[in-house]
Amino acid sequence: MIHGIVNIYKEKGYTSHDVVAKLRGILGQKKIGHTGTLDPEAEGVLPVCLGAGTKLCDMLTDKNKTYRAVLLLGQTTDTQDTTGEILTKNEVRVSEQEICDAAAGFVGEYAQIPPMYSALKVNGKKLYELAREGKTVERKPRRVKVFEIRIEEIHLPRVTMTVTCSKGTYIRTLCQDLGEKLGCGGCMEQLTRTRVGIFTIEESLKLSQVEELMKNGKISQAVHTVDAMFPSYPAYQTLPEADRMLYNGNMLLPGQVRLLSSKEVCASSLDQTEGMVRMYDSKEHFCGIYVYRAEKDCYQPEKMFLTLS
Repeated sequence: MIHGIVNIYKEKGYTSHDVVAKLRGILGQKKIGHTGTLDPEAEGVLPVCLGAGTKLCDMLTDKNKTYRAVLLLGQTTDTQDTTGEILTKNEVRVSEQEICDAAAGFVGEYAQIPPMYSALKVNGKKLYELAREGKTVERKPRRVKVFEIRIEEIHLPRVTMTVTCSKGTYIRTLCQDLGEKLGCGGCMEQLTRTRVGIFTIEESLKLSQVEELMKNGKISQAVHTVDAMFPSYPAYQTLPEADRMLYNGNMLLPGQVRLLSSKEVCASSLDQTEGMVRMYDSKEHFCGIYVYRAEKDCYQPEKMFLTLS
């Protein structure tokens, strides 16, 4: 079984679940999970976790993301993008400065109402399922954070922009809200996710490229190891006599571990204070994330990624 993360370039027309299903066939393993849904018409970075790496799915979903979006002004739809039914059409009479000023107003925390066409659940049912039945339910605003909106190009009625935001931010909704603020309405015409955490679009691979690597026995070139997801955590290893304690997920005492010099470590590693560390066994196999508890003077397991068996 392959363990780690693959940076997939999700192409248009595929759902995130389609990508997982196709990778199961390509890699010949079932234990695969994606790290955050992209709409079928959206494209770009979709980190996919393999084997023990699936334990990272929730952690990678929490990462900040960057998107390149095309906003179409003067039109609103029921899906907040151009795939939906047109609800309103208006003439676009706004200046470039007004667009830039309006976009700047969304930078920072903002209360965003999730769209009806989304995978969020209400009473156990996904919102898009209700929307397809013609039903609309009340959605509570959620606090999201937009770190940056950079206007790349303006050719009215289209505005191309790059948005860096927190998890849970709907770019479709941001486009609609921006259009509403400008007084002419708006919807999303195109969306490309260019970054998720450390994963960039430049380094992403299409499914066909992954399949080619698998056929040529070079799939390891596409897989990021699990421990590479924690580059800022100090690296420690157990002494040989403490390996069994580590494999069983037991707490470890300072005298049972030592700094692992062959791995990258933080500058602060030598005077470790309470915090997360990468824990390897005496043979330098990565086993999990431990947290040092100063009050107990011990390392306690936070999440195990043991793949020795």
